[in-house]
Amino acid sequence: MAVIHRTTMQPTKLELLTAWLPTRPWYAGGAEGPRLVRAGGFRLDDPEGEVGIEFMVVTDGTGPDAVAHHVPLTYRADPLAGAERALVGTSEHGVLGKRWIYDAVHDPVFVERLHALLDGRAEPQEQTATDTPDPTVAVAPLTPDGTGADAEPVRIEEGPDHTDVVLREPGAPAPLVLRLRRVLRADDGTAGGGTAGEGTAGGEPARVTGEWQRPDGTTARGTYATAFTALTV
Repeated sequence: MAVIHRTTMQPTKLELLTAWLPTRPWYAGGAEGPRLVRAGGFRLDDPEGEVGIEFMVVTDGTGPDAVAHHVPLTYRADPLAGAERALVGTSEHGVLGKRWIYDAVHDPVFVERLHALLDGRAEPQEQTATDTPDPTVAVAPLTPDGTGADAEPVRIEEGPDHTDVVLREPGAPAPLVLRLRRVLRADDGTAGGGTAGEGTAGGEPARVTGEWQRPDGTTARGTYATAFTALTV
């Protein structure tokens, strides 16, 4: 169970993301650079209690043209070996001390927990409260297709508005793709709300939908993540 501390971080998450986001291939902000506001998200628990896992949404800009970026992050007490290129930055936590903050798609604990969320083995938690399920997050889970909890990532692919983590389990009929939407768009969370190339897993749509706040104070809802069977290895 993750414990949420009411404390400070220096530098803040928004300060780190302001420098990091423009370096991403899917960054959709303006030429003047990020103007970020925290807008929503949720958390997952690491069963080992070692890694913080946050699905963070920030809006960039103001008015109707503001972009909602989805930035999953993991927080660690020590560097993650081999993940130097995935480091968003380090920050001094007021209670826990120095934290290494990573683009979560490169963190194996995050990948396993996202997979667990999509197949019903994990429960979304409130972003700012300890041991409190988040009822605003909805999961249409995977149907059994031969890909289990021991699936291993084989590659990560960056798209214009998403990041794909391709998983493979020995004996599975095809790889499973976990797609993180990086640029969020309001939709109804159904299969018809998918982007080009998204299919289904086991014949049924599998996706995570949640809310975020627009700059005008209204609430948007859309797809944070999907899972589908890849057509090629």
